[in-house]
Amino acid sequence: MQRLCFFLCLIFTLMLCWSCTTKATTQIPQNNTPVLEVNRSVKEVAKEKSDFPLTAETAIPFLQNYGKENSENTVRIETPLGSFDVLLFEQTPYHRANFIFLTRKKYFNGTYFHRVVKDFIIQGGNSDNTDTGQKRRSIGKYLLPPDTRNGLKHHRGVISMPSSAIENPHKLASPYEFFIVQQDPGAYHLDGNYTVFGKVIRGMEVVDAINALPTDKREWPLTNMRMQVTVLNQKK
Repeated sequence: MQRLCFFLCLIFTLMLCWSCTTKATTQIPQNNTPVLEVNRSVKEVAKEKSDFPLTAETAIPFLQNYGKENSENTVRIETPLGSFDVLLFEQTPYHRANFIFLTRKKYFNGTYFHRVVKDFIIQGGNSDNTDTGQKRRSIGKYLLPPDTRNGLKHHRGVISMPSSAIENPHKLASPYEFFIVQQDPGAYHLDGNYTVFGKVIRGMEVVDAINALPTDKREWPLTNMRMQVTVLNQKK
């Protein structure tokens, strides 16, 4: 009986020691660095999630930071009639950052040149597809302030941003759409009302071909002009 008690006491003591050792080992990390990295990563992920959807209050600070971290300034727009390249102007930093941001988010891919006014403009960035509306909701509801005091004019080939269709006395721009001036030599009556933020530097003949397409009563081309937009280069 005494032996049995001795063995039971010994087993109990060993189990208690093992338990204490295990707790001590799991409570003290081998290296503090991984713990700090995990904590930082969680914070970064939380911040990224908190940025979206963008709002009227958060859009400009977000685009300001995005523009500093993403200096690309050239995009390629591909259509069924060919492709053309657009240089985005440094003088309009929010509009450049917005276009690069939406291109990186693949917003424009699958949208259309939905409005064609002969000998005037082609306008893109809209779509009847439900996934375009879903993209807009996920990115956010915001407008961009006009930037028209930099001397940029609506020459032929420039890309500009239309105003929102809502009641909009300050001509705030709809960030999801754009138009390209096809009129020769330009559409200067638009100066001061809409923000020029880039120009076509290759493939203007494709813009002319799209502008020549027949349209319905809504000015939508009878031949759908879907687009794919990609960023071409890093600004030097």
